[in-house]
Parts: sequence; structure tokens; C-alpha cells
Amino acid sequence: MHGNAPHSGRSEPTPTSEDRRALRRELVDIASSTRDLLADDFIVGGEIAGDDTGLQARVAVQPPVGSVVSAGFELGDGEAETLAQELAAGAVMEAKNAGRDHPRGAR
Repeated sequence: MHGNAPHSGRSEPTPTSEDRRALRRELVDIASSTRDLLADDFIVGGEIAGDDTGLQARVAVQPPVGSVVSAGFELGDGEAETLAQELAAGAVMEAKNAGRDHPRGAR
């Protein structure tokens, strides 16, 4: 066999309900930390997606002006506080750059 057998390669275990709960807790923590770093007019949300091969979470920030800034992560990435800070900084920069391109009141 040359790598085409169904059992060849690395096999990921099917995510358990505990994996989903742990990832959801991590998602909530990151979204909450991100929200705490930003003004109230920034909207922060998140979602979990996955299938039999694994789970991934995504946190997104919609600045008051500009495009959505988002980042994905997997369970146990371990960089929750850093990710929250980077998302918040990215959203602020997006709003600043978009505000420069489209000042309020100018249409």
C-alpha cells in the first residue's frame, strides 16, 4: 500500500462533548476578554464549528466602521489572553483606518 489505505496517516479522535464544553468555555473567555478591551460600539461574537475530524472556534469583532476582524483557534492553543489582545488591537486599527478613509459625516 502506498498511503491510500483508509487507516494510513494520522487519525484525529472524534471530539467529545467535554471537548465541546471546554472549547466553548475558552471561546467565552476570549470573547469576554476582547469585549473588556474595547468600547461598547465594537460588537464581539463567536462560533464553534466542527465535524468528526475536529473542532475549531472563531471569535470575530465588528468595529463601528470598517471590516470584521476575526481569528480562529483550537482547543488547548493556550494563548487566550494574547488572542484577545490581538483581536482588540486589530479591530481598533481597522476602525481607525476605515475612519480615515470615510470620516463621519462625509458620504
